[in-house]
Amino acid sequence: MDRHATPVVVDFPLRGDWTVERTPAHRVPSHGTDGFGQRYAYDFIRTDERAGVHPHPGGRLRRALIGGRTREWYAWGQPVHAALGGHVVGAVDGVTERRWLHPVVEAWNVLRNTIEFGRAARRERRLDPARLAGNHVIVGSSETFALYAHLAPGSVTVHEGDSVVAGQRLGRVGHTGNSTAPHLHFQLMDRADAFTANGVRCAFAAYLVRRGDGWEQVVRGEPARWQRIRPLP
Repeated sequence: MDRHATPVVVDFPLRGDWTVERTPAHRVPSHGTDGFGQRYAYDFIRTDERAGVHPHPGGRLRRALIGGRTREWYAWGQPVHAALGGHVVGAVDGVTERRWLHPVVEAWNVLRNTIEFGRAARRERRLDPARLAGNHVIVGSSETFALYAHLAPGSVTVHEGDSVVAGQRLGRVGHTGNSTAPHLHFQLMDRADAFTANGVRCAFAAYLVRRGDGWEQVVRGEPARWQRIRPLP
């Protein structure tokens, strides 16, 4: 039996409306691997009101052919808040961000990094975690550690050793590291070192989910893939 299958309940780390792109409610491991402590990780993107999933004001054809400025993606620059209180055990800023985003180029970068990290793991070598997480923050509380990844350069507001409280701003959503587009990658782990950590299942204390033209409250939930959610006001 998976000893991490009982979810740890935390606050939702974002404000406003978000679309759930990857979630353990859809599959486990949510990202196709247990590596880097991401067995139960979430990815959150922002989308507009058009039918389908549109994370950028341009149409799908434009995004596929020419891409767009990274800062045009709806998620970029949105504040990220601590889902639980604790101490900052890791904080990385200064990883550069590609200013122009093209889906094919980004997909190739992610594939290349994934292959390289897989080879390094088999040879028991460690690579720079920022290659995967980009600018990121890790907050530890008791035996639970929260990782907030792919933050925008220059946006991280905390330093290693700082104490933080739930709801405190940690940084802003960006497109650094192993990212195909601006989004927040969020996961819980059982230790600070993501290379040796096991993923910990996570549920959110309370949030609203879009149901037709209205919003329905969910308590201690794991949002489903492509659900549109927001924190309680």
